[in-house]
Amino acid sequence: MADEGNKIDLNRRKFLLTATSVTGAIGVSAAGIPFVSSMLPSEKAKAAGAAVEVDIAGIKPGEIKTSEWRGQPVWILNRSDAMIKKLDNNKELADPDLNVVSQQPKYCKNKTRSIKSNLLVVVGICTHLGCAPAPKLLPKGDMGSEWEGGFFCPCHGSKFDLAGRVFKGSPAPTNLVVPPHKYIDDHTVLIGEDPEGVA
Repeated sequence: MADEGNKIDLNRRKFLLTATSVTGAIGVSAAGIPFVSSMLPSEKAKAAGAAVEVDIAGIKPGEIKTSEWRGQPVWILNRSDAMIKKLDNNKELADPDLNVVSQQPKYCKNKTRSIKSNLLVVVGICTHLGCAPAPKLLPKGDMGSEWEGGFFCPCHGSKFDLAGRVFKGSPAPTNLVVPPHKYIDDHTVLIGEDPEGVA
């Protein structure tokens, strides 16, 4: 009788030991997953340096779309033919020849500051003190007779044309920044990467 009692106790002990071990292993695994996950970069951190794909198919001529790249707003403006014609008037610009080369990649050093003449890709942050300009594509009221629309910074009155070029007399010292970008296809722009074969 005593032997049977000891045998039952040993089996029970083995069962309890196995069950406890399995439960402990599951608990350690469950506790370890958040710990290991906390060491991986967050989605926000990954996006901070990663290139961003933007669907541009729905942007009609004369419309603007806002995206985000590296925590900054990026505007994609689909300029109409009339808007492109307004870019010829550059006598009032502070840097009409785009001599401040850091403001746009080499492949965007042209009148439209873009790869495709109708599509402007520009960072929506004023180069004066980092305020947020507002798109004024069809300005109303007296913004100055030489200004035919573009971007206006309400903080200190900086004005930019429809290519993000700053006007003379504006507090902003340089043009709006054109980020590196390339077109994956007719409907998608990749912000944050230069086109292939461009240094």
